Amino acid sequence: MLGEVLSPLWLIPFAGMLLTIALAPMVAAHWWEHRRNQVLASAFWGAPILVWAGLLLSQTPELGHEALHHIQHAGIEYVSFIALLGSLFIISGGVLLKGDLEARPGVNTAFLAVGALLANLIGTTGASMLLIRPLLRTNRQRQLVKHIPIFFIFVVSNLGGLLTPIGDPPLFLGYLRGVPFFWTVEHLVGEWAVGVGVVLAIFYVIDRTFYGREKALPLNADAAQAAPLGVEGGVNFWLLGGIIAAVILLSPDAENPGWRDYYAREIAMVGLTLLSLKLTPASVRTANAFSYGPITEVAALFAGIFLTMIPATLLLQAQGAALGVTTPAQYFWAAGALSSFLDNAPTYVTFAAMACGATPDCAGADQLGTLAASATGQPLLLAIATGSVFMGANTYIGNGPNFMVRAIAEENGYKMPSFFGYMAWSGAVLLPTFVLITLIFFRG
Repeated sequence: MLGEVLSPLWLIPFAGMLLTIALAPMVAAHWWEHRRNQVLASAFWGAPILVWAGLLLSQTPELGHEALHHIQHAGIEYVSFIALLGSLFIISGGVLLKGDLEARPGVNTAFLAVGALLANLIGTTGASMLLIRPLLRTNRQRQLVKHIPIFFIFVVSNLGGLLTPIGDPPLFLGYLRGVPFFWTVEHLVGEWAVGVGVVLAIFYVIDRTFYGREKALPLNADAAQAAPLGVEGGVNFWLLGGIIAAVILLSPDAENPGWRDYYAREIAMVGLTLLSLKLTPASVRTANAFSYGPITEVAALFAGIFLTMIPATLLLQAQGAALGVTTPAQYFWAAGALSSFLDNAPTYVTFAAMACGATPDCAGADQLGTLAASATGQPLLLAIATGSVFMGANTYIGNGPNFMVRAIAEENGYKMPSFFGYMAWSGAVLLPTFVLITLIFFRG
């Protein structure tokens, strides 16, 4: 087994890739803005993995062929991953919610609750891009609103997406590796309900408190300018339904391989995306301030992530037990802590590989369905999934939509907290919530 003879030094490209993603926007923001430099970062950290596979092939052909198999598998996963995120991002960008509701605490809480549900259908990125501007527009006359985009990041951009593989990238990677589509909704409804419910309750109390401190003039202006919600680009809701159907119906069948193995799912996604571009008036995307920047950034960076995480998953599967992480609570907090500062998708795969290595009836890190079905492995994977998704909300860099929402809020005149100011909010609101979830669901 390759992981048993692999040097820990091969973790360096993976760590370097993730640290680059985490630190470059803070220490070299102008340089990092250029997509070319993001591609160069992926190439810089990913190239050693290709060299490693080539050296193995020339020196130890058996291990070399195993390495090439893992690279091929990573390439297939990458195409599927980008096809899903790209189609959801582009199609949801063709839906424009117009109108201006009265910015009462109940209305704002309902916005977040709807976003938490919607995140499971169109992803946390899609739901965030669809709802953040209408929510900001609804609250533009109020003065005490700093907390609103922060809680939006908590609920819509992160916690809400726990129930389906479409909801958040870590869960889709699990699905690509054999976890059944409905496994998360069957087993994680309780964790989702407690996490989302507690944070929504806290938000309502805070928003009601601030609403009571608002002066009469902005509240009167808000009421006077209220207008019912309307939708343009509604055809895209049907196309989003088509994406969900493609994921469920056209995914490859590991037990009975056939025509669906040849990217039928991804071809359907691309076709639906092209239909969206054809059928949606350009004015709708203009009004949404739609651009391809976020999805091209994801495509550039995840090429490096998918390559560099190959040695990490092999090492953790073979040697992860030595780290002493054994209980669901430990997996929940370990995966969550890493997801707070690094991207939560590779974090999920990394810890799932470690759990697989510690579970006798897990067939391998690329066959996580066996881990999900295992009596000993299932509690570990549930904890990893919950920690990876939920704790991406702890910092601005924990999940892709977090920075997008922050940028959009600042463009709309909302004063967002600094990196550490945001962590003060997440520490006060989210960490006690996660302790509660640990006590209820992950004590064993």
